[in-house]
Amino acid sequence: MVNQAEPLAMAGAFVEDAEAQARFLARKRYLAWRRRLLPVAAVLLFLLLWWQAVERFDIKPFIAPSPVAVAHVLAERFDILMANLVPTAIEAVLGFVLGNFAAMSLATAFVWRKTMEEALFPIAVMVNTIPVVAKAPILVLLLGNGMEPKIAIAAIICFFPTLVNMTRGLRDVRPEQLELMRVLSATSWEVFWRIRVPNALPYLFSALKIAASTAVIGAIVGEWIGSTQGIGALIIQSTYNFDSPLLYATIVVGSTFSALFFGVISIAERYMLRWNVTHNA
Repeated sequence: MVNQAEPLAMAGAFVEDAEAQARFLARKRYLAWRRRLLPVAAVLLFLLLWWQAVERFDIKPFIAPSPVAVAHVLAERFDILMANLVPTAIEAVLGFVLGNFAAMSLATAFVWRKTMEEALFPIAVMVNTIPVVAKAPILVLLLGNGMEPKIAIAAIICFFPTLVNMTRGLRDVRPEQLELMRVLSATSWEVFWRIRVPNALPYLFSALKIAASTAVIGAIVGEWIGSTQGIGALIIQSTYNFDSPLLYATIVVGSTFSALFFGVISIAERYMLRWNVTHNA
């Protein structure tokens, strides 16, 4: 005799699975929208509190302008702000590329030659401990007053975090992975590209996201030392002229570029790590 309860039980289970999946998707959409909206809401709340503080306490514009005044300057002097952003962006990006390339190359050398790490890593630590404001005048004297010292400062700031993270990522490999590659008679280069480099990618991108922000800071600090253009130079000029709205607008432009740079690296991280997992699978 055919049991009539079994098809009904299967249909009920199917309905429950469909409902559970629908609830899961709805929860996932809710979390995605919350991640997008919460930062926007926080920024709007901050701007509202800032505006109210300026209005209620009657703060003078040269001390702290209102967000409305800053927005007015952003719209009115947009061309000037963008013209000064371009050299800063070039210096930051070139410094980011050069500094991280040098750090990754040296980290690779450290993995291959332990004696090189023992000899050069203390020097890298000492250079990193020198304040940026002390490095900038030295590099200006050595490289001149053009874009070169700003690029060098941005590169030096990016260099050390990437060197440390990349070295750790290349070394932090599970012994069983190395043993498997030995069993398979893999060469040193195969071990490096198939095991060490994929393992180092999460460490590397953590450092690159930090470097994306610090490279902009390095370029701006470099422009404080003898520069007539760029975000750093515009900050100095607006400070000396007590042009507080322009100062705040310049800071907003520099911070926005830094955030966009960080976002680009984050997108590249998601793509590369997903590709790496798929490729290895």
